[in-house]
Parts: sequence; structure tokens; C-alpha cells
Amino acid sequence: MARRALVRSGADFGVAIAEARAIRGLTQVATAELATVERTYLARIEAGATTLLLDRILRILRRLGAEVIVLLPEEDPDSRP
Repeated sequence: MARRALVRSGADFGVAIAEARAIRGLTQVATAELATVERTYLARIEAGATTLLLDRILRILRRLGAEVIVLLPEEDPDSRP
């Protein structure tokens, strides 16, 4: 069963991304290539750098009683590079 990560801030998104990447056994470089973003951009996201837009969206959802949940992948030994 997939683990759930409750996301209340941009920093929480960064943690979820880092966890999902680790579960898949991927480096930041490999993940950045998969996502077609710069590795430094991915590193900033994982470190908790956020955008005002994302924080505002999450705040609106919280005020409406909604939660954002990220379903992290299950560890699959066959998916490791």
C-alpha cells in the first residue's frame, strides 16, 4: 500500500518529492532529467523553496477544509536503476 504524505506547504511538497525520488532509487540528476527541469531547480524544491502561488493555493484549500495528499510510490526493487 502506498504511503500518504499530507501536504500543507510548499516545503511539504519538497519533502514528498525527495521521498518519492529516494523510494525509486533515483538521484536528483536522474529525476531532473525525467522531469525535464534543472537539477538546481529540483534541489531548491526539495529544500523547501516555495512559490507564493503554491502557498496561496494550499492556504485556500485548507481554509475550505480540503487537504492535499501525495501518494508516494511503494518501494519496488525492480524499479531501481
